[in-house]
Amino acid sequence: MKLKKNDPDFFHIFNNFNNKEILGYVSISKRTRFVITLATLITNTSKEKYAIAVRDALEVLTPIEIKEVLYQAVAYVGLGKTFELFEVTNDVLLKNNVDLPLESISTVNKDNRYEKGLEIQKQFFGAETIQAMIENTPEGQERFNDFLSAYCFGDFYTRDALSNQDRELITFCILATLGGCENQLRGHVLANLNVGNDKEVLIDALTILLPYIGFPRTLNALAIINEY
Repeated sequence: MKLKKNDPDFFHIFNNFNNKEILGYVSISKRTRFVITLATLITNTSKEKYAIAVRDALEVLTPIEIKEVLYQAVAYVGLGKTFELFEVTNDVLLKNNVDLPLESISTVNKDNRYEKGLEIQKQFFGAETIQAMIENTPEGQERFNDFLSAYCFGDFYTRDALSNQDRELITFCILATLGGCENQLRGHVLANLNVGNDKEVLIDALTILLPYIGFPRTLNALAIINEY
């Protein structure tokens, strides 16, 4: 590894913190740690580290699960940051003898994607909250609610392979990594609690994220968790 050779002090500091010290504070599974790591590396478009993480994640995640972390990220991070990562993912999978394309796990179609997405929104955030959001939308801006229901929740959250807990934890990690998304992060902390990820799970996730996103974003996210 070039970093170990050329910057040994930094390598040992970071390696000790990321791979030893913080792991003494978390109780979540190795599988969940990889889901969290993939999510933050996708958000930061860390292609080299992401490729390594995909390779190593194959020990505990199926190829479909790995792909679904990337799919889940697109609506939050945008295609500009994720497009090249599809090729990175595919290259790693092919090198590990995974046949592509993977089987389709979509469960919706063009006729029901909006309704199915809206159902999930109401389940995660509460029917009254979603209805109030719809009713209070300024005239001419309704399309963004429709996009959110049909595209973000309808096209992605309804897919198989990952649980609701997985998907909401991925979203939490993405928003914490992005920073500046406190309103959305606040809503998704509540959604995580509603689908069964308790505060300790979120705090463990932040512990895993800290070396990748730094202290300011970590502490901002922690403050929001502590509101609940």
